[in-house]
Amino acid sequence: MLITAGIVVLADASLTLVWQEPLSAAYGSFKQGQAEDELNDLEAEYPTAADLAAIAGVKGGAAKARILAERFQPRLQEGHAIGRIKIDRIGLDIVVVQGTDTASLQRGPGHYGNTSLPGQPGTVAIAGHRTTYLAPFRHINDIRDGDEIRVEMPYAAFTYTVEKHDVVDPGDVGIIKPVGYPRLVLTACHPLYSAAQRWAVFAKLTRIDLFAIGGEGRWLSP
Repeated sequence: MLITAGIVVLADASLTLVWQEPLSAAYGSFKQGQAEDELNDLEAEYPTAADLAAIAGVKGGAAKARILAERFQPRLQEGHAIGRIKIDRIGLDIVVVQGTDTASLQRGPGHYGNTSLPGQPGTVAIAGHRTTYLAPFRHINDIRDGDEIRVEMPYAAFTYTVEKHDVVDPGDVGIIKPVGYPRLVLTACHPLYSAAQRWAVFAKLTRIDLFAIGGEGRWLSP
């Protein structure tokens, strides 16, 4: 029994080192599935006729996206799905939830509640695990300057181009402050298996695709 238990522990440790913690990965997969269903329901009902009426006659994709983001904000619920993040460089395509508390981050990457939504002025910040609960940001350090990060919300899709990386202290709130242009910041614990610091990726908004009402496909460039 002791030998069997030892083998299990070693196997668990090996999987965590190579990939991610297996038990939390299974739980994270279940919770991410729930978040996926929530997002599908959200996308099916948004934007509403009233939301579309609010942007009728408004010129420019950025102006329309801002109005839709502000109208969407009251719908936010802690721990619930709000959108999706895609990063080709690290093969990421996962649902983002609202909040960065323990329970929320078990479901997927979480949007910092004290930062802007995509489409609003300021900085959008998203945190994610590196070794547990699907480890969505495990390879955050492999993202390169110039790579694109796409954040799809129910009202529009936003493409950010990576500008730089930095390693900061966990309490460094300065990285999520507004900088004068729409920006995305991704954060994850650093180094692996430690919460001593944070790895941060900074990206600048370079493209907005609006919801294609009555068109083919979900997104339509403004």
